[in-house]
Amino acid sequence: MERKLRVGILGATGMVGQRFISLLEDHPWFEVVTVAASPRSAGKTYEEAVGGRWKMTSPMPEAVKKLEVANVNEIEKVAAGVDFVFSAVDMTKEEIRKIEEAYAKTETPVVSNNSAHRWTPDVPMVIPEVNIDHFDVIADQRKRLGTARGFIAVKPNCSIQSYAPCLAAWKEFGPKEVVATTYQAISGAGKTFEDWPEMVENVIPYIGGEEEKSEQEPLRVLGRVENGQIVKADLPKITCQCVRVPVLNGHTAAVFINFEKKPSKEELIRRLESYKGFPQEADLPSAPKQFIRYLTEDDRPQVKLDVDYERGMGVTIGRLREDTIYDYKFIGLSHNTVRGAAGGAVLCAEALTAKGYIQAK
Repeated sequence: MERKLRVGILGATGMVGQRFISLLEDHPWFEVVTVAASPRSAGKTYEEAVGGRWKMTSPMPEAVKKLEVANVNEIEKVAAGVDFVFSAVDMTKEEIRKIEEAYAKTETPVVSNNSAHRWTPDVPMVIPEVNIDHFDVIADQRKRLGTARGFIAVKPNCSIQSYAPCLAAWKEFGPKEVVATTYQAISGAGKTFEDWPEMVENVIPYIGGEEEKSEQEPLRVLGRVENGQIVKADLPKITCQCVRVPVLNGHTAAVFINFEKKPSKEELIRRLESYKGFPQEADLPSAPKQFIRYLTEDDRPQVKLDVDYERGMGVTIGRLREDTIYDYKFIGLSHNTVRGAAGGAVLCAEALTAKGYIQAK
């Protein structure tokens, strides 16, 4: 790459925007040159706009502190200075759909962390190790948008990262029924314990919209491309409950599963540990060396010990054992704001760049 690609962050002052900025510090391919946010932040330096609301454990990168925050609604102006954008805007779904399409129509690729376009038929929703072939629909999306290089790609919900990769690794055994309960960290709501003291020593048995995403989105990821659209898989049937727990980072899932062809426990573990995809083959900068690892200890995975596996980009599975009602049960853990949010989107952008979809303007 002759020069680093120029990146804009839409919704740069929020928690996911901050995570993008911290992950992209010293990135070998990408450089943050534009930060955009709501009109009330526009005109301030990034440091002033964020103020005391910096929520990352690492300090704010020096390179962004003095960047002037642009108004995210001034689309032509923002798009003019970047090669592509990451979207983490906080708006209604309808507003997000509109603004992301408007950016794409300026011939600026949009890699989105938002859910607004996850069910748009010609928008790929990708876990790069699992369904990289879904990028094929971008050609049809460009026809619809009337663009030559602009498009939208999205990453799936954070909650599914703790079990959907297993379904892909075990595909040959025909997963047919899945019952999952997710135990989700408060950073998934953009909060810390300082912002949300009610969550200390508390469990809330409801997260708005999350159960439908957790049941349906894996089927789209495991689906196929047909006539320029993504058709979701018929199986497995998935039912899910989503619970908010007093943890800062890390979504844990307790999962029960039935297969068409029941494999041995050893076969299942082998498939997990050997599973890899395009990010590993292409040695993408953010790719975990080993996407899924299996731990044999009875008390793992644990959030404190395991959430940062592979810099938060890997998935940890444990406690796989036969069940009295289902074939097997297991526990999964993933980092919800790295693999499950900004990190997953950065890996998507790297894959899109390696495949030639994102290029310098």
